[in-house]
Amino acid sequence: METLLRPIYQERASEANTLGIIYVEKREEVSPITDTFDSILFILTKDADQPIFTKHYTFNDKKAAMHVITEKQLRKWLLLGSNPKLVDWLINGRVVFDRNEYIEDLRRELDEFPINGRKVRMGIEFAKLSRRYLEAKLFFEQQNFLDAYTLIVESLHHLARLAVFEHGMHPEVMVWKQVKQLDPSIYKLYDELISSEESLEKRLELLFLASEFLIHSRIKEGSQHILEVLTLKECWTIQEIHEQEELKNYSVDLEVFIEFLVDRGFIFIEKKPTKSDEIMHRYYKVK
Repeated sequence: METLLRPIYQERASEANTLGIIYVEKREEVSPITDTFDSILFILTKDADQPIFTKHYTFNDKKAAMHVITEKQLRKWLLLGSNPKLVDWLINGRVVFDRNEYIEDLRRELDEFPINGRKVRMGIEFAKLSRRYLEAKLFFEQQNFLDAYTLIVESLHHLARLAVFEHGMHPEVMVWKQVKQLDPSIYKLYDELISSEESLEKRLELLFLASEFLIHSRIKEGSQHILEVLTLKECWTIQEIHEQEELKNYSVDLEVFIEFLVDRGFIFIEKKPTKSDEIMHRYYKVK
């Protein structure tokens, strides 16, 4: 298949805008890494009119996909962790073109995983975790056990990814395979939730008790990034927090995360007067 695709990627390599090209082959019969395709051409460009451009090819019973991604889009995906298979492609794929060692430098960066980037990733992941966990508890209290189950599975997934970050690594597509080795206690929670013969209500009840400790023990590391940003000013309105450049990636989980940290004493409320005698402005601060 690579022989057939070679003229395609050689043409792309001749373009000055192309930074690097990686060739990926599926490693299993049904491969989530390659989205079930036999081969992937992963092409990184400096910029383009379209940040994501995809083409599919076929030859006899084989199929291949070409993904042309801008550097800006790649950085966004890596920061948000919203496309974990990219890390696998970058680390395990075969480099067929590398302009000025761009991909080699990128691989080195991924391997070293600088602490600042790790703190941001952990913060975003913990914000997602806090929302899913709080929503799961609410549904459980309302006896909506199936909805609570769905959300607690999601929160465990975010907890698993946090554990991977703590070890200085990037979560893979098959994150539970990683976590089984890196943090057996989280894996055990997940395994007991899905395989226990207890009633769903009982499983959820036990899981909430056990996971509360695991979540609480990670608050300091998970909130480090947002708390450091909030120390840049004495007090913040919620609008100022939303507009802060480093916090924009927390997206829809930002306000829930802030309230989570308020409840646990990491962020404090300062009230300031309005024109009304009864209503006060709500400001946020870190002591």
